[in-house]
Formats: sequence, C-alpha cells, structure tokens
Amino acid sequence: MSQHIIVTDYDPSWRKKFEEESLLIRDILADNCIAVYHIGSTSVPGLAAKPVIDILAVVRSLEKTDGAAEKFAETGYEYCGEFGIAGRRYLRKGGDERTHQIHIFQADDWGNIGRHLAFRDYMRTHEKERNQYAKMKKALAQKFPWDIDGYCDGKENFVREMEALALSEYDGSWDRLYISAGKVQCERTITPTIEAGSVSADGNVVMPCGSCRELMMQMDENAGEIEVLCDYQAKKTARLKTLLPDWWR
Repeated sequence: MSQHIIVTDYDPSWRKKFEEESLLIRDILADNCIAVYHIGSTSVPGLAAKPVIDILAVVRSLEKTDGAAEKFAETGYEYCGEFGIAGRRYLRKGGDERTHQIHIFQADDWGNIGRHLAFRDYMRTHEKERNQYAKMKKALAQKFPWDIDGYCDGKENFVREMEALALSEYDGSWDRLYISAGKVQCERTITPTIEAGSVSADGNVVMPCGSCRELMMQMDENAGEIEVLCDYQAKKTARLKTLLPDWWR
C-alpha cells in the first residue's frame, strides 16, 4: 500500500510527541548520543505539515549507532542505513502511515547537521516564506495524495532555494558549541563522584555553578563580558557579570 499524503495545519502536540520520542532515542543511543533536535515542518510553529515527526540525532560514532539497530527495531523503527545520503542513518516508524523519521549524523558532519537546523530556524522566523511553503504543500498533497515522489519533487526547488537563503543567514555558533560540549560530556572524571561537562544526561544545558563562575571571573579582567548560555532551545544568554553582581573584585 502506498503512503497517503496528508498535510494538516500546525498541531501544538507535535512538540510533545518529539519530546517523548527524544527520550526513547537517547535511551537507545545511550552515551553515543550527543544531541537530539526536532526538525522538519512539524518543528515550525504555524507551518502546515504532514503529521510526521522528523528528528535529527547527533552521535559520536555511526558504527556504534549501527550496533543499536536491533534496539530501534524493538520499538517499531525500520533501520534503513544511509538511504540516499552519505554519512546518514535513516530510520522510520509507522509503515505506510508514517509517524516518525530519524536522521542520524556523526558530530563532525556539520554540513548535514547545519543545513537541517538552518532551514528549520529560517522557517520559524520568516512568515512570508512559511506561508508560501504551507500553501504549496497543501496543493501538492491534493494533487499527489498517493504519490510521495510526486509530492517531494513538487517542492524540491522551493526547498533548495529556501535552504540556500537559510544557510546565508544562519549563525550556527551556539549549535556548534552545544555539540562540542556534548562530545566531552562526562569524559573528564575529576573524582569518583564528580565529572566535568556542560551538558547534562538529558541533553539540557547546565549553567556553571557558583564556584565555576567565580573561577571564570578571575581568569581575565574582561571576563564579565563572557556570554553564558542559559537556555539552548531559546538561545537565551546572559553576561557573566550579571550572574555575579557586586563581585568582590
């Protein structure tokens, strides 16, 4: 049976479905997992989409990822290998009525990681293009209700054009830093009970503790201008000097 192409208005529950699935993915990939992102149309508030949750996972090793194929299969995922994109591991769940797709890349493959995040962020911040994309997808779904190739081909040029514009505007500094932090997570054991790393096991950013802030402030007279990431999803930051008001020096 062919996949039925249905495009619906944005559903806020898509975010929760991603969050639930991301926990499953982190559990399967374990310490090989560096980051898990919600990507694709369901990650863009206000954008109509096929109700398929697209997920990007960043890992330390693709070889180790292949070793987890059986565990993914136990949760309903079909493990499809590269599936047309070199350096990717593609998984899908739901059969013909697909519900989830996972795209896994190794941490050093910034070209593929960056383009997915850039396109997502561009759609989130450009209303005119977002509405144009939604209108196009709804029209294509009506024209090709049982033809996924026709549907994808119909939006290919638009997606490539938007991807190029997105990359021209995209500043991936925080995303690169986040992935870099994840690569050293829990890799520096200080004592049997203390491990150094700025990303917690659930993937959330951990704010530097009071002692760490104090140390950073003492390293340089201009250290107060250091930007500290408070909320990765919202890209919210704070200057170190605001986290240590009335510092004793």
